[in-house]
Amino acid sequence: MQATRSNEIVDVSVVVPVYNGTQALPELQRRLAETMRTLGRRHELILVDDRGRVDAWPMIQRLAKEHAEVIGVRLTRNFGQHAATVCGLGIARGEWIVTMDDDLEHPPEQLPALLAEADADHPLVYGVFERRTHSVFRNLSSELMRGIFKRAFPELNRDYSSFRVMHRSLAQRLNEFGLHRPYIDGYLSWMTSSVATVPVAHESRRHGDSGYTLPKLLAHAVNNFVTFSHLPLRAATYTGTLLASGSFLYLLYIIYGKLSGQIPNPGYTSLMSVMLFACGVQLLILGIIGEYIGRLMSAAYRRPVYIIEEFARNTAHE
Repeated sequence: MQATRSNEIVDVSVVVPVYNGTQALPELQRRLAETMRTLGRRHELILVDDRGRVDAWPMIQRLAKEHAEVIGVRLTRNFGQHAATVCGLGIARGEWIVTMDDDLEHPPEQLPALLAEADADHPLVYGVFERRTHSVFRNLSSELMRGIFKRAFPELNRDYSSFRVMHRSLAQRLNEFGLHRPYIDGYLSWMTSSVATVPVAHESRRHGDSGYTLPKLLAHAVNNFVTFSHLPLRAATYTGTLLASGSFLYLLYIIYGKLSGQIPNPGYTSLMSVMLFACGVQLLILGIIGEYIGRLMSAAYRRPVYIIEEFARNTAHE
């Protein structure tokens, strides 16, 4: 085993937010250690317990006690995958930092290919999945959201994923944003355009279930749009303009019909339909504006992105 002591230089830090993949952690640690030993690189494995399964923290504590390169971090509550990842990035000491999921869908054996592409010209490298093993619905919805995100954020790399390698300088700047609901790939796309991609395999999940349910995916999408794009506000402006124009034209039509005698008694149904539609659009626009105001309030309150409760690590070799 290749131990990582607090006073030793670390080449690669691997950050893994832990939610539902507890049973896969021992195999992840073993395969990662073998891969790093083959590369001849010192590494540390940072496991961030994002308060998913109740058995996650005992497992992380056991791995930290048995393996000197493992560092466990427990958050006070579930802050979300991106916040847990940002937490791990703030602790990482390696020159290059890897982020990956806890369910072994990201094979540790693919890391040499990603690290080989990482250099001064490419401080950010994404692992691109040639074929995803998710359900048909999950794959279709993911592709749809990628297309929408790309239109909303032109600078966003379409091939982004949570399986990535970044230089330490990028990771340090990520912690400087301090937004309550972080979106790592949005930050990274804003910070650098020097991005490389590497085709990697996407293994099937063998332990646990995905923490991204449909409501969580929709909430994540809304957060990304509101945080990184003015598109919803522009859509609200265009919709309001279109509604106002249509209403004005309809008013002219009613006046003309009344004066010409073509509409002796305008219908109650059509009038109420227009009023209800207009009220619905106005409420939608107010809701969009409210989402932006809520984000501004969260930023003004300066609430932390995450709160650490405790650490777990092997101190025998320090």
